[in-house]
Amino acid sequence: MSLLDLLLLIIDNLNRRKARVALTAVGVVIGTAAVVMLVSLATGLQRNANEQLVGIGDLTQIQVSPNYGEGPIAYGPGGAMDMSNVTLITDQSLAEFAAIPGVKQVIARDYLMYGGTLTYDRLETWPNIRGVNVNDLSLLGLRAQQGSLELSKGSAVVGAMIAQNFYDPNLRPGQEPPPPPDLMGATVKLNLMKWDAEGNEIKKSIPIRITGVIAESRGEADWAIYMTMEDVTAMNEWGQGKRINRNQTGYNDVVVIVEDINQVVDVSDQIQAMGYQAWTPMSMVQGINSFYVVLQVIFGGVGAIALLVAAIGIANTMAMAILERTREIGLMKAIGATNRDVLSVFLGEAAGIGFIGGLGGVVLGWSASQIMNVLAMAYLAGQAAETGGMPPTVAVYTPPWLPVFALVFATLIGLLSGLYPALRAATLIPVNALKYE
Repeated sequence: MSLLDLLLLIIDNLNRRKARVALTAVGVVIGTAAVVMLVSLATGLQRNANEQLVGIGDLTQIQVSPNYGEGPIAYGPGGAMDMSNVTLITDQSLAEFAAIPGVKQVIARDYLMYGGTLTYDRLETWPNIRGVNVNDLSLLGLRAQQGSLELSKGSAVVGAMIAQNFYDPNLRPGQEPPPPPDLMGATVKLNLMKWDAEGNEIKKSIPIRITGVIAESRGEADWAIYMTMEDVTAMNEWGQGKRINRNQTGYNDVVVIVEDINQVVDVSDQIQAMGYQAWTPMSMVQGINSFYVVLQVIFGGVGAIALLVAAIGIANTMAMAILERTREIGLMKAIGATNRDVLSVFLGEAAGIGFIGGLGGVVLGWSASQIMNVLAMAYLAGQAAETGGMPPTVAVYTPPWLPVFALVFATLIGLLSGLYPALRAATLIPVNALKYE
């Protein structure tokens, strides 16, 4: 029997029993639709979580800080901190990080350690000043909203929210607060202060030219003022009254940028093995993804239970079909059909029921997923508007492979369900089958 003849015979046999085939396929439709809907829901939740986690920062970045060991910090004579158990980030450490395979850039950072105010006209704010040892902030994955991200001596690039922090210290009750200033191109004053051994206050005023404003990133950069490492180091040296030796005090933290996102966790592990503390958003993303993979398996298993119930229905339908068509089977064998031919016909019919049910389930599941996505997006958009957060771009997502997998799986379930009845049909003795009433 040729493949074409086999297919035509299977289609004709299924067509003769439309009602029974349809009722049996309903169970497969429900099971397949459940698999598609539940796995789509878990996948949509995973994509939504990943989009939200991307806001934590660039996934190719690793935040490295000194390792101060475990337990309380020890102090030596005179109140000096005992640094014997501390792994500092020195210039040699920067070279070691850069030598790790896959590392693209190593950016050291420092902070203004002494109090001061930032003033512009009548307005002032408390600054969060950070120094970096690169001249272009685009290396940190930042974008410019105004001006340039390039740093030079005596200049600064400010975050998108810095202007919102300025206030008028002489504002009287009932007066309207002034609007946020336009800092682009402006010259602001940084007023530093410290106290000597007698408790006398010492002040220093430094003019800073604003050469750029960073586009909003919903991260730490929105509230930071970036300057060159040399400028910030000079300010801290003025506050301490002595020169800073990085081999003795180290850097506050370092940003290690990796070329390939797939290497981030491996590079982070290597840095931790060197004795430093390292953290990357990618490790959190991997943990979240692992959780949602398990969730997809659980949700898919719930749908697979419905398919298992449908498989019992297919097996029952095929077993009844054998009893009704026993003489037909005997006649097929009498005119030359082999056991293999009979087996192929009944397996094909069982697989056909699974395919029809799977196709209907894929269409139903995908349609229901789209409806769920629209309703969920409308609800989540309303929640985001109330909280001021970013609305998600997707709530329920059907990956392209899922409909294909569900259809193949449903067909395979039908095939396996019909295996025992098909074997019974193939092994019938023609003489006994022809005499069957």
